[in-house]
Amino acid sequence: MPEYTRSEKPAPQPPATSAPNTPPAAYRPVPVAVTARLVTALAVSLSVYQLYTAGITALTALVQRSIHLGAILALTFLLKPAFKGVRKDRFSFWFCFDWALVLAAAGCTFYICYNLTAIFDRQGDWLASDRVVSVIGTVLVLEACRRVIGLFMTGICLTAMLYAMLGPYMPELIIHKGYSIERIATTLWLTTEGIFGLPIGVAATFVYVFVLFGAILESTGGGNFFIELAYALTGRFSGGPAKTAVVASGFMGSVSGSAVGNVVATGSFTIPMMKKVGYRPHVAGAIEAAASTGGQLMPPIMGAGAFLMAEFTDTSYVTIIKVALVPAIMYYLTVLLFVHYEAQKFGLMGQPKESLPRIAIVMKEGLHFIIPAAILIYVLMVNYSPMMAGFVAVMSTLVASLLANAVRWSVDQLRLPGSDPRRLSLAGFGLKEGRLLLRALERGAYNAIMVSVACAAAGIIVGMVTLTGMGLKFSSLVLELSLGIKALAILLIGGASLVLGMGLPVTASYIVLATLAGPALMDLGVPLLVAHMIVFWYSQDANVTPPVSLASFAGAGVAGANPMQTAFTSWKLAKGLYIIPVVMAYRPLLGIGGNYELLHWSVVFSMLATTLGLVAFASALERFFLRRATWPETLLFWLAAAGLFWPDYRVDLAGLTALIAVVLLQKFYFPQNSSVTEPTQENGVEIARL
Repeated sequence: MPEYTRSEKPAPQPPATSAPNTPPAAYRPVPVAVTARLVTALAVSLSVYQLYTAGITALTALVQRSIHLGAILALTFLLKPAFKGVRKDRFSFWFCFDWALVLAAAGCTFYICYNLTAIFDRQGDWLASDRVVSVIGTVLVLEACRRVIGLFMTGICLTAMLYAMLGPYMPELIIHKGYSIERIATTLWLTTEGIFGLPIGVAATFVYVFVLFGAILESTGGGNFFIELAYALTGRFSGGPAKTAVVASGFMGSVSGSAVGNVVATGSFTIPMMKKVGYRPHVAGAIEAAASTGGQLMPPIMGAGAFLMAEFTDTSYVTIIKVALVPAIMYYLTVLLFVHYEAQKFGLMGQPKESLPRIAIVMKEGLHFIIPAAILIYVLMVNYSPMMAGFVAVMSTLVASLLANAVRWSVDQLRLPGSDPRRLSLAGFGLKEGRLLLRALERGAYNAIMVSVACAAAGIIVGMVTLTGMGLKFSSLVLELSLGIKALAILLIGGASLVLGMGLPVTASYIVLATLAGPALMDLGVPLLVAHMIVFWYSQDANVTPPVSLASFAGAGVAGANPMQTAFTSWKLAKGLYIIPVVMAYRPLLGIGGNYELLHWSVVFSMLATTLGLVAFASALERFFLRRATWPETLLFWLAAAGLFWPDYRVDLAGLTALIAVVLLQKFYFPQNSSVTEPTQENGVEIARL
C-alpha cells in the first residue's frame, strides 16, 4: 500500500500548458500570461460545448464537427511547441506564429459555419475562397498531426494525398485516374468524406464525452477508489499487488481511452506495490502495461473503439459491448494466469489481511463512484444513444461527487472546532468544488487532443482511400498474399497493425486497418462485426510488442526498469491479444456467424474450449501449473492448447483429455526438481530468487 491515506493522496494535475522550467505567472510576459488564461478558458468552454451538444441540443454534423476540430486545433497550437526546444513561455517569433495558426483555424471553422447552406448548395462547383480555405484547413490538420502524433502519421497522410494526385503514374496494381489539388482539398475540408468524416464525428461526440467522464472520475478521486477496491479484493492472494494492477487497470482502462495514460496513472500506485513484495522491476512494469492495454478491450467503454465499431458496422452499441465482454475477460484471465504463475514460481505471497484496506470502508467512502457506473450501464441497456449515456454518466458523477463532498463538509462543520483550518465556510466549500469542476473540464479537453487530432488525420487517409478506391486494391493484395487462408490473412493484418502502431495511436490504427483490411477478411467469409473486432484487437498490439511497445516503455519508466526487457516481458504476458482474434475467425466466439446466438451451445462450447486452451497455453509457456512442469508435462500442455484452439470438436476432446491428464500428473506426481523457489531477505525487503 502507498504510505498515505486517501485524504493525503495528491490530486491528479492537469497537463502543463507551457514548456518545462516555466517561470511563475508573475514573471511571464503579459501576452504569455494572457494566453495561459485563454487556454484554460478555451479548454473549459470546449468541454461545456461538448456536454451541451451531447445532452441538450444536437447540431448539424458539419457544424458540430468543425467547431470541435477548430477548438482542438487552437489548443494544439497553443500547447504543443512547433519544434523540440521551442519554449512556450517566451514572447518570440514562434509565439506569434502559433497565434497566427490559431487565428487561421478559427477563420476556417467560421467559414464553414457561416457558409454552411451555400456549401451544401454548390457541392462540386467550388469558389476560389472555398479552395483557399480547404487548402489552409488541410495544412492546419497536418501541422497539428505533426506536433501531436509525429512525422510518421503525417507522412502517411501526405503519401495518401500524393497517391490521389499521382494515380496515373502508379504501378498497375494500384493505378487510378488521379485527382487535382482542388478536388482533394475540397473533398477533405468541405464534405463529410474526409477530415470531417466518420472518425472525427465519433471523436467529437461519443469519445469526447467519455474522455470527459474519465477525467471527472479521476479528478474527483474515482481512480484511487477503484485501485483501493481492487487491492482490497486481491491483495491477500499470492502476488496480490500484481493482481490488483490487472483488476484496477481493467476498471480504469475501460474509461481512460489510453493504454499509456493508464500505465502512468494506475501504475504510479500499483508498480511500487509490486516491487515492494518482490516482483522484479521489469516484470512489474510489464504487468501494468499488459493490463492497461486490455482496458481498451474491456466494455462498457473500450476507449474509442466501441463507438467507432458501432458506426462502421451499423450495429447497436449495446451489441458491441455484449459480444466484446467474453473475449476481454479471456484476455484478462490470461494475464492473471501469467501473474499467478510468476508469483508461485518466485514465492511471492499476498499481504496480511490487517495491512489491506477493508472492503466495507472502501465501499463506504467511494460508494458514490459506483452509482454513476451503474447509471451508465442502465442507460446503455435501455437503448439510449452512447452520447446521451455519456452525458448522463458525466452529470451523475458530478452530482454524486458534489453530494458526497457536501455530506463530508456538513459532518466537518459539526465535528471540527471553529478554529480548525480544515473547517471550510460555505463560500470556501463552494469555491473548492468550483475549482474541482473547472479542473476536470480542463483536463477532459487536454485528454481529448490526441484522439481528436488522430481522428482528423485518419480522416485524410480514409478520404483518399475512398476517393481512389484503394480499399478494394489493398483487399485484393491481402487475399493474394494469404492464398485464401484466413489465419495467414489475419497474421498479415497483425503485421500491418504493428507497423502502423509504430507511429499511429490505437484509434487511428484501427480506422486505417478497418478501411483497408476489413474488406479482405469479409471476402474470406468472416462476418462484418467479427472482422472489425479482429482488426480492433490487433490495433492494440503496438502497445506491448517490441520494438515499439509504448505502454511497456511507460511502465519501464515508472518501474525504473530496462525498457526492452520490460517490452519483451509484456509481449509474453499479452499473448491472448494475438491468439483470441485468430480463434474469433474460426469459431463463433462472439456469438456471430450463421444462426448463432450468444447462448447457443456451439458458442458456449467455443468459449469454454478457448478458455481452457488459454489456461493450457499459459501453463506451457510458463512451464508451471500447480508446480513447475517437467518437459513431458510441458509437451502435454502444448498439445492440450493446440487441440482446444483447433476448430473441430473431436480435436477439442483430444485436447481436453491431454489437459486433464497433465493436471492429474501435476496434482499427484512430484518430481524432485518441482518445488517453487522460496523468497529470501535482502536489505529488509523480500526478494524472489531463481
